[in-house]
Amino acid sequence: MEIVGTGFLARSLRPLAGRHPDTVALAAGESRTSGATEADYAREAALLRDVGKRCAAGGKLLLFFSTAATGMYGLAEGPGAEDAPVRPATPYGAHKLALERQLRDSGTDHLILRLAHLVGPHGRPHQLVPTLVRQVRAGVVSLHRGAARDLIGVADMLTIIDRLLGAGLRADTVNVASGFATPVEDIADHLARALRLTPRKEYVDAGVAYAISTQKLRALVPEVADLGFGPDYYRRVLNDFIAADHT
Repeated sequence: MEIVGTGFLARSLRPLAGRHPDTVALAAGESRTSGATEADYAREAALLRDVGKRCAAGGKLLLFFSTAATGMYGLAEGPGAEDAPVRPATPYGAHKLALERQLRDSGTDHLILRLAHLVGPHGRPHQLVPTLVRQVRAGVVSLHRGAARDLIGVADMLTIIDRLLGAGLRADTVNVASGFATPVEDIADHLARALRLTPRKEYVDAGVAYAISTQKLRALVPEVADLGFGPDYYRRVLNDFIAADHT
């Protein structure tokens, strides 16, 4: 696998670099769910066009990472499914959906993965878990009341991607998630207990709870049943993150 990018997602994909030589993983897109500009979005669209043309010319599969987070499914009725109509809840979600359409319309051989909140070593400072760890250590945690997030660990993401590519899936879209959205307050509480700290909590209204459908993922990758996904899965993901201590 050729990996395009140098950030958190690209580094997380490195264990697959020696596998799937017919695949180019585009892991250099805009990762900020808020604060990105139209120029940032335009740069990612241009990069997708360029990499797509190169893949088409070389007979490669383009692995594109979209989002299954609140920006995409926050307004969905019921668990967000790949084949259901989507009303993006944020400019970031609308941007990712537009890129999905751009890729499909290009004719490039592709696989689109809508990724939940990935957690692992070398996470970017603006991401949810690194942000919460930093706030817990600083003594004050800012929480969006009612918000929930589906967390998935890097190792489990790699297992899923490896199986999907090995199955020869093409021209398709798959959610890569645990299927269990955890209240953000529970995530913060677990981090605080793991770090043996008691931060003060401050609440902000406007939180969004949502769910991601993993029905299609489970049908395509039966091994998902062995990954431990469930209501308490997030605890293992957070414990692994704390143990790595890359915050």
